[in-house]
Amino acid sequence: MPSLNNEYSSDPQNDFYFIEQEDPEKVLDIIIELCKERITRRFNFDAVDDIQVLTPMHKGLVGALNLNNRLQEALNPGEGGIIRGDRTYRVNDKVMQIRNNYDKEVFNGDIGRIVVIQWENREVTIAYDGREVVYDFSDLDEIVLAYAVSVHKSQGSEYPVVIIPIVTQHYILLQRNLIYTAVTRGKNLVVIVGSKKAMAIGINNNTTLQRYTRLRHRLIQH
Repeated sequence: MPSLNNEYSSDPQNDFYFIEQEDPEKVLDIIIELCKERITRRFNFDAVDDIQVLTPMHKGLVGALNLNNRLQEALNPGEGGIIRGDRTYRVNDKVMQIRNNYDKEVFNGDIGRIVVIQWENREVTIAYDGREVVYDFSDLDEIVLAYAVSVHKSQGSEYPVVIIPIVTQHYILLQRNLIYTAVTRGKNLVVIVGSKKAMAIGINNNTTLQRYTRLRHRLIQH
């Protein structure tokens, strides 16, 4: 079980922590501090390449959209960049491909870093595991910022460090299998930030195991 203290325990071998906080605004502030300073300083992980924030929802204070905007400000600040709708992309931003592109050989869920923006050619170069892929500006609807991603999008992937906000605002999606999926994405370190009440809601909600397929009824009919 994770430590229920607000600070990391003194045991350097711990790799699973729970930081209790009920206020979503403070949860957001803690996550930014963890990414920018505390985890990088204490555990020597890279704030962008090694740490992945996983959240149950897209909207809300600690949903993927707001987390990405705030983490971009904290980890890759700067003026300018390419504006696509409500998103701004800058060199060094962490991004995710959100649909399969067989021509470029990049696929839904692949995470990379923007390495070059060429305004003259209207092209962006993104590095995926050392392989550089060129996008036209018009192709940028295929990517999103990826400092934070949904738990659903993380399935099948692993990350050195995972930070997970668990708050009561997410109660609609809080389920045991979602928490299990999020926790098991972390290879070296997992930090949950949120409330005991929200954790209890998720852990006690196991309804996804009940599948109403009417299989028995169909077998009897045949």
